[in-house]
Amino acid sequence: MEDRKHTSSHYEKELQEIKDELIYLGALTEKSIHTAMQSLTQRNSDLAREVIVNDDEIDKLDSLLEEKSIRVLALRQPTAIDLRFITTAIKVTGHLERIGDMAVNIAEKAVLLNELPKLKPYIDLPHMAELVNEMIENSLNAFIREDLELARKVRQQEQMVDDLNDQIFRELLTFMMEDSKAIHRAIFIMQVSKNLERIADHAQGIADMVTYMVTGESVRHKKPEENGEEPA
Repeated sequence: MEDRKHTSSHYEKELQEIKDELIYLGALTEKSIHTAMQSLTQRNSDLAREVIVNDDEIDKLDSLLEEKSIRVLALRQPTAIDLRFITTAIKVTGHLERIGDMAVNIAEKAVLLNELPKLKPYIDLPHMAELVNEMIENSLNAFIREDLELARKVRQQEQMVDDLNDQIFRELLTFMMEDSKAIHRAIFIMQVSKNLERIADHAQGIADMVTYMVTGESVRHKKPEENGEEPA
């Protein structure tokens, strides 16, 4: 690993601010997911509306972070690992902003589902939400710590989320086949599950960018066994 100390304390401060604000943005997205799922499980649509309103803060912070990163690129002309860090930070903010959008999608479906009779107990969906929030936290910690093992763990967790999504789809398909009146509710629940699965994809995208940042190697389009991982 290259020496990360810089002669300019102001430059060092700028890089630290980017890290800190990324962590804060990640915390906002995790909170949005948690609140959207609370809205669904507690049948409280006010919580869902809170998620929708608060998405503006996520969007604004995404734009500010991107502008700050581009300004550092232009003024500091970083090289090597610092260049990879800043370009990765720009892409990470994009992933987090889209995760915020997925949380809004979940909140919107929660409002619709809360107005209808409950189709089934929510068991697997909260488990999925816990997993994706852990993936977001792990991927951001991997980014800040330059931790390849933690990034690898995120990629493994993504398969667990995929499996749960498939399981929920099969279960809901059975509901729809047995009762046509269940179709609308089942589709809404499928959409919640699919949004959680897409959030997991974005968390994995962050983890893949960590590998690029640390090693300079892109793993985004490689199979797990090509990355030295056990296939799921």
